[in-house]
Amino acid sequence: MSTQLSEKEIQHLYWRAGFGILPQELKIVRRLSKNEIIERIFDQSSSTAPLSMNFGILVKNKKDLSQEERRKLRKLRNSKMTELNTLWVQRLIDTNEVLREKITLFFHDHFAVRLKTPRACIQLNNVIREHALGNFGTMLMAVSKSPAMLIFLNNRQNREDHPNENFAREVMELFTLGRDNGYTEHDIKEAARAFTGWNFNRDGDFVFRKVHHDYGTKTILGTTGNYNGEDVIKILLENKQTAKYICAKLYAYFVNDIPNHRHIDELATSFYESNYDLTTVLKTLFKSTWFYDLKNIGVKIKSPIELLVGLSRPLKVGYKDPKVLLYLQRKLNQMLFFPPNVAGWPGGKAWIDNSTLMLRLKLASLILNSGVIEWQDKGDMPEGVLMIRQEMYSKMKSKLQKKVQATPSWTEFLNQLEKKDKNALVQFIIQPSLSRAAQKTVSELHHTDTKNFIIELMSLPEYQLC
Repeated sequence: MSTQLSEKEIQHLYWRAGFGILPQELKIVRRLSKNEIIERIFDQSSSTAPLSMNFGILVKNKKDLSQEERRKLRKLRNSKMTELNTLWVQRLIDTNEVLREKITLFFHDHFAVRLKTPRACIQLNNVIREHALGNFGTMLMAVSKSPAMLIFLNNRQNREDHPNENFAREVMELFTLGRDNGYTEHDIKEAARAFTGWNFNRDGDFVFRKVHHDYGTKTILGTTGNYNGEDVIKILLENKQTAKYICAKLYAYFVNDIPNHRHIDELATSFYESNYDLTTVLKTLFKSTWFYDLKNIGVKIKSPIELLVGLSRPLKVGYKDPKVLLYLQRKLNQMLFFPPNVAGWPGGKAWIDNSTLMLRLKLASLILNSGVIEWQDKGDMPEGVLMIRQEMYSKMKSKLQKKVQATPSWTEFLNQLEKKDKNALVQFIIQPSLSRAAQKTVSELHHTDTKNFIIELMSLPEYQLC
């Protein structure tokens, strides 16, 4: 087993554990062993910095507000949700705690919540961030008791006389065991009874409403007792299927959309035997030999957030109007804090469709070239394709050029590059092997203008993969 990683393997690790590698970081870590690089990544994410915002009148009791304040309340909520979104995206662009934020992004999708309640949303986001490299069971318990989850899955309405099964169903189907994996409708109904009384107070703190709880005996997954909500979560964690389900999702997120059941079982064993320690299972994954197999490099379609952040981080891009980050997320079909449903974003090939493809291919030009799209039409381009590109450009230019006012730090980035020849830049920018069409395109590009050459590379279809 090699103790060293090639530069391509290092880039693969940094794209999967984060959003790519910076040139100055690559200079440092290429001298380190595989284990030293991995430990460095974890060390850099050892601390936790929660997101914070000023909520103003949102922290007040609605009953104490004047009519004018109540009128402003809805508008303020929307404004704060926008602020929260851009705050997190900026964190993703600027942070040194890259792995912690990448795991937070994973569980943001796993524990998908769609609300216009900024206080609850930031609290849930910070709970996930706090436990991102800790214990999954502790995270699951904290998430389950969060105001965001209790609101979104209607557990505040779950009472002995009127049970609500929404949370009990999703905690089995989406958060632990996975759909149709060893539980029945009866198990869901019994678990819902156990979760009765779970609520929170006006300060957002979890409370157990004893008068709403069903104290009767319940039978869940073949065991019987006078169970409460905490007992149900412990029962689900004792079932190794939970470890398998979470590890299957981790594998798809960090390794490959095509599952390898032997490798997933290896991760699940590590996860389960460590009592669901996330650091342990992630180190098992990153230190494995199969993680670096060629078939796992450059095969995953970047999510819109990975694409947007991956373009912005290396050049320390600043945005004149942060709301453009929201606009781009909306156009690319992944807006943070607004998943399509409780199952989260479908991911994979679903990221690419007719409405997103052109924008994805021109995102580098928009962000890294002052919002201007430069169409370098090739003489051998089919006339029909040329007309489509020109028509699309005329439609996009007036809207996007005005919106995307970005300021990349090109001079600083270019000064950090050790090599600026074609091959070196292709190896640094692109993860998968180039197709014949891409090879032809690259061969026709002039690399003497390094800035434009990099933008052209980032506009290739291959840059959509990591």
